[in-house]
Amino acid sequence: MLQWGERGKPPALLVHGTGFVADVWDEVARGLASTYTVYALDRRGHGASHKPASFHFLDFAEDVCRVIDTLDLRDAYGIGHSAGATDLLLAAKLRPGRFTRLFVMEPTVMDPRAARSGGLDEDSLSRVQGARRRRVEFESAAAVYERYRTSPAFADWTETSLWAYVRHGFVPLDDGRVRLCCTPEIEAAMLRPIYEAMTQVYLGDTRGNPFGSLTEIDCPVRVTTAANSWPIYWEMARRAVSLMPRASELVFDNAGHCVAQERPGAVVQAVREFTK
Repeated sequence: MLQWGERGKPPALLVHGTGFVADVWDEVARGLASTYTVYALDRRGHGASHKPASFHFLDFAEDVCRVIDTLDLRDAYGIGHSAGATDLLLAAKLRPGRFTRLFVMEPTVMDPRAARSGGLDEDSLSRVQGARRRRVEFESAAAVYERYRTSPAFADWTETSLWAYVRHGFVPLDDGRVRLCCTPEIEAAMLRPIYEAMTQVYLGDTRGNPFGSLTEIDCPVRVTTAANSWPIYWEMARRAVSLMPRASELVFDNAGHCVAQERPGAVVQAVREFTK
């Protein structure tokens, strides 16, 4: 867990997306800390958090509930990205009344009313398995930064956000090298249910499919997309809005999926405007 700002202010809880760490919120969190006590967590399997074997949507949501209970968060402003946004949506149902509003950037959502039978198609399976080929170790943090700075996935990130990921998403080894915290095997395990939700074939585990509970979220929810994101994120945002009774939409121009790390100032402004 990380904290920005003094205690005693209204709480804001920030939850990152798959593969990242709490620290990538730094610019957004510092922009909100004058008004809120800002908290962010490393999701399970990421950063300094534990590395269990189960990565279903309700596992992550229950982790968020543990944070809410431990910190006794009330009237919290939940702000999440991608699968981390989904964590907050499901936690809002598990802990009714604890969130005053939710700001969710391109959440992973399936519409249980349009569930399909069968498993993942070959393309989706290939993408999940592709995560296993990620490079795990680098000569140094500087080598990671140099490699990622030119990667399309990180090309538009601010310098501050990228360094935050490099410094906290990797653990130093005894020989000076650094190793990825969220290993390729863990990321692949996380991505499978995500792709199942994307393609409308997610069944859940013994607890069932949780997405039907989104219809019961009773606080205001702002669902955002980014103009340069993949169309599947726009589709999942439409699903989310169609399920939640108090949902509204916002599009970030000139930004991709990781808008909080590309245009943190725009995210801070949009988060504040949603309270008006």
